[in-house]
Amino acid sequence: MLTHNPAMVSIPVFRAADYVIGVDEAGRGPLAGPVVAAAVVLCKPRPAGLDDSKKLSRERRASLEASIKRRCRWAVGVVDVEDIDRLNIFGATMLAMSLAVQSLCEQMEGAPREVLVDGNLTPAGRRAEWCWKARAIVGGDAIEPCISAASIIAKEHRDRLMRDLAAVHPHYGWERNAGYGTPEHLDALRRHGPCAHHRRSFAPVAQLHLELEA
Repeated sequence: MLTHNPAMVSIPVFRAADYVIGVDEAGRGPLAGPVVAAAVVLCKPRPAGLDDSKKLSRERRASLEASIKRRCRWAVGVVDVEDIDRLNIFGATMLAMSLAVQSLCEQMEGAPREVLVDGNLTPAGRRAEWCWKARAIVGGDAIEPCISAASIIAKEHRDRLMRDLAAVHPHYGWERNAGYGTPEHLDALRRHGPCAHHRRSFAPVAQLHLELEA
């Protein structure tokens, strides 16, 4: 699943090789829900106050998300639980990043000069569809503004998805824990068992599934 912003006359036109993409993901660690990656090309001047999404208040993240989406170019790649369990979470994350960058490049109508990826690995050489120069930056979500913007878009997008899933599966508290293995979530798993949106390849879910089948 891909999401991106429509063309807007207020967004500047970039020529091929004139721009840099920042990429980050949200949702590698949870026991449930998709993994989401975002890709962002910042506008000039860039939105003020960009930082690692985890360091920002919910209100500040929401405000920055709106500003990024209004003024910058962005795209999101979402990989659901079935593919997480098929590929493993690392492979699914690399796929989500590839989908996000591919969608953003289609908007930009040209290849970027470079893709900056948060972490110590990139999809280069790991996904056949990845064809862009890439550089991994450990802690990039706190030091590279375009990655910070991507971290905000990815987290906000995934949190909304988890709130939507929580409305259908209210037992697990996903609107509060976003699918992470909190005591509340683990207790609900023991009482109600896993649902279709749980990652069966993750140890706590797999172990509980085996116990319930025994």
